[in-house]
Amino acid sequence: MDIKVVQEYLGKDWTAVKERINSALCSDIALLNSTNESILSHSGKQMRPMLGLLVARACSAGAVSDSTISFAAASELLHNATLLHDDVADGSVKRRGVPTIMSLMGPSVSVLVGDYWLVKAMDLIIDADDAAGDSCVMKIFSKTLKDLAEGEMLQLQKAQKGDTDEDDYLRIIYSKTASLFEAASVSAAISVGASEAYVQAARNYAVSLGIAFQIQDDYLDIASDEETLGKPIGSDIGKGKMTIIAIKGLASVDDDRLLEILKAENNSQDEIDEAIEILTKCGAIEYARNLALESVDKAKE
Repeated sequence: MDIKVVQEYLGKDWTAVKERINSALCSDIALLNSTNESILSHSGKQMRPMLGLLVARACSAGAVSDSTISFAAASELLHNATLLHDDVADGSVKRRGVPTIMSLMGPSVSVLVGDYWLVKAMDLIIDADDAAGDSCVMKIFSKTLKDLAEGEMLQLQKAQKGDTDEDDYLRIIYSKTASLFEAASVSAAISVGASEAYVQAARNYAVSLGIAFQIQDDYLDIASDEETLGKPIGSDIGKGKMTIIAIKGLASVDDDRLLEILKAENNSQDEIDEAIEILTKCGAIEYARNLALESVDKAKE
């Protein structure tokens, strides 16, 4: 299904989320406004706010609240804040097929703008929580921020030691990706007064979906094409990133060549292509694809 079909289905609720995002980011500083507009013009799939609206509707026979709109908008602001910070940590010069703020304006600006988006997300959550007379959703998003930080640090720790295994990988992608899917879905269910059973169902669904999403993203880094992906094919390999594909490959291949490539910095495209060939032959790429599909099935269940 085309993602635009989902946006059209969400109709006025989707429009309200976009308007809430724009109003939250409004500033009297022209440079900040123009930078925010540039980011919004290449805003990607916006899956987290869409997921929030869909979950809220599913839990309430189609109705959403004003808090639903705020939580959905906050999830997108928080997601983009993490991307602005990630671009600095990873030295990324392109995202979604266009130059990053980091590459155009420098790492300091990218961090500052990311901080601004993060604070604006928190403002939306706090205001909605205050209106409801509690702070339960703030606690949910606070946990997500903790998970994001821990995931980054665990990934760094494991990269330094070179001992990432599949359990480590799954914990990292839960922390860095699925936790925000979880926050978007659980906050949406709470925003429409869903029962505890529905809230737990939304949580389980979102976690499995988020894990599938990240595994598929790692899979597409190798199995897609540069125009679709918006970045060079095999960029994870070039950075020595320990995705499930690399982990499975290292466990399946006796030859040290794959490890040499993954440990190296600034691999050439020929070396990246060589690694992809090794990973294809040993079944690591297909293993990742099947693991993603298993998570999709779990989400459906």
